[in-house]
Amino acid sequence: MRFFGFLISLLVVLDCGAAQVDIENVRLWPAPKHTRVVFDVGAPVPHSLFVLKEPNRIVVDLRNARLRRPIPVVASKDSFLASIRSAPREHGDLRVVLDLKQTARAKSFLLKPNAKYGHRLVIDLQVPTSTARPERPTKQLVVSKPKTKLRDLVIAIDAGHGGEDPGATGASGSREKIVVLQIARQLEKLIRRQRGMRAVMVRNGDYYVGLRERMRIARQKKADLFVSIHADAFRDSRVRGSSVYVLSHNGASSEAAKWLADQENSADLIGGVSLDDKDDLLASVLLDLSQTATLSASTEAAGDILKQLKGLGKTHKREVQHAGFMVLKSPDIPSILIETAFISNPAEERKLLSPRHQRLLAGAILKGIRTHLERTAPPDSLLAARKHVIARGDTLSKIADRYRVSMDALRLVNALPHDKLFAGQVLRIPPTHGS
Repeated sequence: MRFFGFLISLLVVLDCGAAQVDIENVRLWPAPKHTRVVFDVGAPVPHSLFVLKEPNRIVVDLRNARLRRPIPVVASKDSFLASIRSAPREHGDLRVVLDLKQTARAKSFLLKPNAKYGHRLVIDLQVPTSTARPERPTKQLVVSKPKTKLRDLVIAIDAGHGGEDPGATGASGSREKIVVLQIARQLEKLIRRQRGMRAVMVRNGDYYVGLRERMRIARQKKADLFVSIHADAFRDSRVRGSSVYVLSHNGASSEAAKWLADQENSADLIGGVSLDDKDDLLASVLLDLSQTATLSASTEAAGDILKQLKGLGKTHKREVQHAGFMVLKSPDIPSILIETAFISNPAEERKLLSPRHQRLLAGAILKGIRTHLERTAPPDSLLAARKHVIARGDTLSKIADRYRVSMDALRLVNALPHDKLFAGQVLRIPPTHGS
């Protein structure tokens, strides 16, 4: 016992004599649904974290640490943070208090140095997750009457990287996370002008979204297509050209195993079917069918987009590529990843930074998306509607009889204020039930 007492005393003395860890900087990355606080530290720093209420705040104690510069002022738009304050404690420790605007769940972890940053202590603030399992919808025994209103097809646009993760760095110092967000916003703007299509931005600012969270956002928004936009890099600055990727078969297999093993995923819907009340074999077959159809649709969409990108210049790969990228693993949403160019190539970097070229890239991607969706649009979508050019003598009732649809459906799809028609006018014809 005396030996252990001596050893503990020695460790305390050694610890007290150790040099303080410098906190070189504090960086804040606010996002709509989370906030990331990053401490740039001179070395891995032992720390503890606990949550207090009334008022809501999170306390972080950093052992044997000191601030080298003031903590930045919190932006008013931050969803979680009201302010950050700090004070030294005994034995050279530092206490940092995060004053909150709402209740938050906090997670902390240390990151090792990379090419851009040194050691980092990261604290993520998120909305607390509910422990209650969502109620499953009651199964309908009677087929409900189909809706006559046709829907827009939803395209989830995912700008890669963001926030703490800058992505690749260009020859002149440009950052992938900024460039791809600009291209994504151009694409969103173009999609907004399209009848029958609607864009959803996975991230719309300089903040990081986890890879599985990107998939979850797309599924939550009921996306019909997921498009992830990136800019490639290579050690040889002469390498150039765009590429388009879909999920590899190995990536699909590993994801299937995870979905079947994860109880939370099993309770979710795959292609509209819940897996949690199916036996293992049936669940596996249903998931395999969903993945096969999704991968086929992904490959077709990727091919249509690659064809359009070829019109802008050299492509790095002439065919659609396959890889196990995490963001492509949604089992029931066709998903593609576009490497728009090599940001490490000085000439291509200049193009990527050009607003004109960004618009051209977005336009090419849109043409590929539209080509694919017009060919494969589901019957309940506006893009699936047929067209009829009004001829002399046509009436709304005659057209409704000819195509076996209701006059109300024709009025709704075409937003007709009255039943008067004009020669040369083009009407969209909604699909008939069961078509």
